[in-house]
Amino acid sequence: MEKKRIAIFASGRGSNARAIIDFSKTAAAFYEVVLILSNRKDAGVLKLATSKGIPSILVNKKAFKDSKLLRSQLQNAHIDLVVLAGFLWLIPPPLIAAFTRRIVNIHPALLPKYGGKGMYGHHVHKAMVAAQEDVSGITIHFVNERYDDGAIIFQSRCQIRPDDNADMIGQRVLRLEHHFYPRVINGLCRNT
Repeated sequence: MEKKRIAIFASGRGSNARAIIDFSKTAAAFYEVVLILSNRKDAGVLKLATSKGIPSILVNKKAFKDSKLLRSQLQNAHIDLVVLAGFLWLIPPPLIAAFTRRIVNIHPALLPKYGGKGMYGHHVHKAMVAAQEDVSGITIHFVNERYDDGAIIFQSRCQIRPDDNADMIGQRVLRLEHHFYPRVINGLCRNT
């Protein structure tokens, strides 16, 4: 079976991208990472792409919103699945239309709680501490035209202890992300 070709979009250091790439090197993988895109020239994920020999693209907001060139680049690279791994821009409707149910995202909470614009990373964990939540987790979902609103594919939970701060919650959630995101991606690639 031919491996599915995925592109990772990321804005940060690339820890989820690293987990996804590392899993792709295992015998169990049904996918390969063939492209990494970032919207920040100082993003660690671009260094990761270079170190792993994966082509990368740096996009600005205007080109991304227009999306014709990007859509063409993704189609020319024969991308089967777009994976958002800490990518903070809303995906433009033409790109969503071109990759319907082929763009996935991971969110550091159990959606629909703590989702939406501005709710990412540390902001989510701080909000959970303020609300005195006792459970957190991750949600992997398809991407649509609204932040954190697409159909849920997978969720996993973790406990929040009474003395946890936002950093402690973040570390626990990140472990879930690194474990489950590559495996859920793999499942999607195996079943399409």
